[in-house]
Amino acid sequence: MANSILTLTESAVSRVRRIMELRDEEPPAIGVRIGVRNAGCSGMTYSMDYATEVSEMDEVIDAGDVKVMVDPAAIMFLIGTELDYREEKLSSGFVFNNPNVTSTCGCGESFTVN
Repeated sequence: MANSILTLTESAVSRVRRIMELRDEEPPAIGVRIGVRNAGCSGMTYSMDYATEVSEMDEVIDAGDVKVMVDPAAIMFLIGTELDYREEKLSSGFVFNNPNVTSTCGCGESFTVN
């Protein structure tokens, strides 16, 4: 869907599923929450944490058996973003392929949108 807020690759779905299986804390998580916050040298950075509830204004993305809650304040910065998970020789992690980004910092941890 061209105007969807967020899509997940199969690799991202598998990784979210796995981290949910590994979580052993109370209260139990029902999914992950994605947001953005002001930080870093380029202005914004992504945040990702366990979600223990759905807030009233959350956008809920159902990807099979995986739920992703998008913080309402982040929606306008994430429209059209693809969440991927990559494993490379020396690193692994989630990657946000965000078409709205106009620049990033040298380390790749923060971004700017117009």
